[in-house]
Amino acid sequence: MAKKKQEKLPRIGLLYLDYVLRFFDKSNFRGWPDKIETVTYHWKNDKNRFIREVKRKKIDILIGNIPATAYETFREIARALPHVQFIPSLDTQFSNKSKENVTRFAWKYDIPVPKTYIYYDKKKAEKFIETTKYPKIIKKSYGPSNYGGYFVHKVDSKKEAQKLLAKKKYHPVYVQDFVPMEADVRVMLIGHKPVCAFWRRPPEGEWLTNTSQGGSMDYQDVPKELLDLAVKVSKAANAEYWACDIAVGQDGKYRILECATAFAAFPYIRDWIGQYLMWKFSNGRFPKPNIPLYNWEELGKMDSSVLRTLRYITFGRYTPSYDGAYFLDSKKIATVEGEVDLNKLDEAYPMLLTEDRNYEEWPSEKWNFQDNYGKSIVEVKAKKNPEYGDDESAEEAEELPLLDEKKMSEVLTSVKGIGKKKSEKILKHFELVELIHALEKEPQKLLDISWLKEHILDSLVDEWSKFKNTL
Repeated sequence: MAKKKQEKLPRIGLLYLDYVLRFFDKSNFRGWPDKIETVTYHWKNDKNRFIREVKRKKIDILIGNIPATAYETFREIARALPHVQFIPSLDTQFSNKSKENVTRFAWKYDIPVPKTYIYYDKKKAEKFIETTKYPKIIKKSYGPSNYGGYFVHKVDSKKEAQKLLAKKKYHPVYVQDFVPMEADVRVMLIGHKPVCAFWRRPPEGEWLTNTSQGGSMDYQDVPKELLDLAVKVSKAANAEYWACDIAVGQDGKYRILECATAFAAFPYIRDWIGQYLMWKFSNGRFPKPNIPLYNWEELGKMDSSVLRTLRYITFGRYTPSYDGAYFLDSKKIATVEGEVDLNKLDEAYPMLLTEDRNYEEWPSEKWNFQDNYGKSIVEVKAKKNPEYGDDESAEEAEELPLLDEKKMSEVLTSVKGIGKKKSEKILKHFELVELIHALEKEPQKLLDISWLKEHILDSLVDEWSKFKNTL
């Protein structure tokens, strides 16, 4: 009988970027029989060359994390390569870009987070700072995904908040209620199954838990209910691999602080991710990795210097008579429903395949507020801060015209008395979104420009109204 021909495997490529630490290398995919390609993005004007290289190498699956500063470019690259599957997908990596994106992701899926307020409009941010209750947390939203706490600030008064924002000039203004915490827990998941979890506790008298700022960590007794929340978040993100930081409040509630595919992980965890992806893309030719729940309690007893050298850790599957199964047979986990045998609990957290999608959940035209604010002609309800039912009013969604500086210049120069040079001066004096807001809500604000007289302003407001009617 003729031997059945093995199904051809997809061609894998590893995505690298200059100046960015590499999460994977070929050794994480040990046993993959075909050549694994690498493609490096060189920044600046490298998009078209990068696309040509991916096509030339006939890559089917491109694996790698994308930093915040390249995210929007890779949205465009992914659209130019519709037959290439990005792992994680650009939708899954939506939360990598900013803290704002994490918040909007959480709002959509009803995931608990601290009460959060996001303001792009400077006036609304100032009003909020004037009227809100303190203490508050103010964060830098865009930039490196791991700040080590250095761009996270606790402010105890209106004066402190105003001073901080005047100095830092964060945009958008991203504010959260201060939630007193006992600790937070980092959970890492592969195929929606928790594979590592550890506590981070603040130094006595402090509130930041970052180990870079003196926090401590341990791996013991992470609550099952906290793992349940992490699984829910991973499934909502449709993530092959995922990490989230969960705050354990002094009020006993769990709240998501951060989540992303870009996170620090020991080499053996990256190996596990590679094994999972090999299983996912080989149609069963490679086995699904077996990673028992709470394995981290035993591994965490080793010094971190040892953990950083371990590779290709495997576990035997549980059977009641299996030699050496004492740990699984005897270990009990406390839950709100009572104690549960660890081996039974492990069965409740299967490693699952993620969903392959042919649509965009988070298209940049709608969700890239950093670049698009002031350009939407329709109301985007997701722009609103949610109603929290207290005395802190939510930001109203705005209807702003689809506009860039070139089009605005055409509107300005259509007014008698405003030529090209004066138009440039107006656009230099006001940011585009501020100018739109002024024309809509506070035209008199434009009289701050000394040469702009009342009769010119009246004509400009008329031209603005006519322009809006053409949209």
